[in-house]
Amino acid sequence: MTSSSQSPSPAPRPTRAMVLAAGLGKRMRPLTATTPKPLIEVAGRSLIDHALTTLTKAGVEEAIVNVHYLADLVEVHVKRRAAPRIIISDERAELLETGGGITKALPLLGEAPFYSWNADSFWIEGASSNLSRMAESWDDGKMDGLLLLASTVSSVGYDGIGDFTMDAEGRLKRRTERTVSAFVYCGVALLHPRLFAGAPSGKYSLNVLFDKAIEAGRLCGLRLDGTWLHVGTPEAIREAELAIQASAA
Repeated sequence: MTSSSQSPSPAPRPTRAMVLAAGLGKRMRPLTATTPKPLIEVAGRSLIDHALTTLTKAGVEEAIVNVHYLADLVEVHVKRRAAPRIIISDERAELLETGGGITKALPLLGEAPFYSWNADSFWIEGASSNLSRMAESWDDGKMDGLLLLASTVSSVGYDGIGDFTMDAEGRLKRRTERTVSAFVYCGVALLHPRLFAGAPSGKYSLNVLFDKAIEAGRLCGLRLDGTWLHVGTPEAIREAELAIQASAA
């Protein structure tokens, strides 16, 4: 077989991730008065450990974890792990929000696509690894970002009206005003560093860059295989644990 007839080689699997663990966790009070939200336990394990274990299984070797609120507790906790290798991005002086936090850590993330993971994002995995599906779905020619999306109506603990609509090619648009959309963002994405070209300095939300990519037709989505568990309040912890027990029965 000649080289011209061979299929293109798949893109290498991402080996780095940004884990956003600096937030204040206001909706999780009073639990977060003394415990940062990433360290709150669901089903016997902290939210951030659920995240880091899933990333390790998907081949991630290095995770940059940003810290701000109760930063010492988060830093000590994650550095106990054998894998992935942890690098702390220190935001003790100023909380930079999701976009600013990644921009600060960008020199540590390299030049290839990397996973971005809100430290409280959590789901019951379906038949296949969602992170592997994201890596396999990445199309460098048409994407600057690929977001993992859950069903607005069947996610556990979520009672909102969704975030995005998605066309047949996987391209995303924002939900229009006074409508309910089919998909809600799970807080996990595969992002190319070029998404951050010309990004604002200081604190800002990733939504600024998502909107820019939507305008260029370069923000895509992938539907979660499994059940998203929205652990946003103390009451939602019990809902999530019941869903996990039911899935294992």
